[in-house]
Amino acid sequence: MLWVQTSRVRCRGRCVTKLVKFYLLVKSSRIDEIMKRRQQGKRDRPEKVVAPDERVGLEEAKRASVGQLLFKCARQIDELAIARLRETPGLEGLRRVHTNLFPHIDLEGTRLTQLAARVGISKQAVGQLVDELVELGGLERVADPHDGRAKLIRFRRRGGRFVLMQGLDTLREIEGELEAELGAAQMRSLHAALLRLAGILEVREPAPR
Repeated sequence: MLWVQTSRVRCRGRCVTKLVKFYLLVKSSRIDEIMKRRQQGKRDRPEKVVAPDERVGLEEAKRASVGQLLFKCARQIDELAIARLRETPGLEGLRRVHTNLFPHIDLEGTRLTQLAARVGISKQAVGQLVDELVELGGLERVADPHDGRAKLIRFRRRGGRFVLMQGLDTLREIEGELEAELGAAQMRSLHAALLRLAGILEVREPAPR
């Protein structure tokens, strides 16, 4: 009889232990869930709104920066040109990341490794963009005359004319519209200043790493 009572006590003890463990497990899970919800709430919480005086100061600094204005104008002109080029059959998939490659490609052709270094992104990322531009008909891969194992990326010709010229024609069209707004004299002065600035910056351009 004593053995039976002892067994019951042990059984109850084990049951209590299991219940306590189960309770602690559930409590721990709820705590984890609560913490996750709190963290999610912090991530979903909007960032602090910029104060009005801070916004005014930032906008004034941006307007006073020639470099910032050049960036902004270049982006806006690029977007206008791409929107018009997309109306051409076969160029519906053209994007800004594609046109960002164009200034870094030599007319004689550029190797993929050189292009990646100039643009500042990985060789794999540039390779994918080049593949897309080859499919769009803007670029082509040809054998490097100095190294048969290497390939050059260059602008494709269509009808004896660089496909790049289509983009330049679109830019000239936009420039004509801007000249009508600014006036011929201001447009000529802007062009002359940009040519001089480009020459100065080319000398200072750091060598690719």
